[in-house]
Amino acid sequence: MAVATSGGSLIDWNMLAAARIELGANFVRILGYFREDGEKSVAAIEAAMRAGDAAALVIPAHTLKGESAQFGAEQLSAAAEAIELIARDCVENRDGPEQALEHVVGLRALFQETLTLLERETSPLMERRPAFGKRAAGDLR
Repeated sequence: MAVATSGGSLIDWNMLAAARIELGANFVRILGYFREDGEKSVAAIEAAMRAGDAAALVIPAHTLKGESAQFGAEQLSAAAEAIELIARDCVENRDGPEQALEHVVGLRALFQETLTLLERETSPLMERRPAFGKRAAGDLR
């Protein structure tokens, strides 16, 4: 079950399920950290891009890449990785990070869309589809 977008799936649901099992009771708490850290990383990436500071892109992009991958957020992780690689190359070559602009521009929206999917799928209040021919608990229809 993957949500398709123009560039593929946003979430690898098998990776997310594996993370849920591995993290157990800590899953919801760590997802909350991902929300907080992700917001900080996206803001730091945007600020570094505005400042034209390639070196300042590296750490928040690296952090976002790893945390996204942990939850199976494929596109977000790939976008963060692209920013990180471009930034590292720019630091090495003493260039500005203009090449990363196309990735940075859509990063906040991609983060928000991904987070919305993750939170909806992991919420204990999420409406679950009942099995064929059965009603969900509490379904009064």
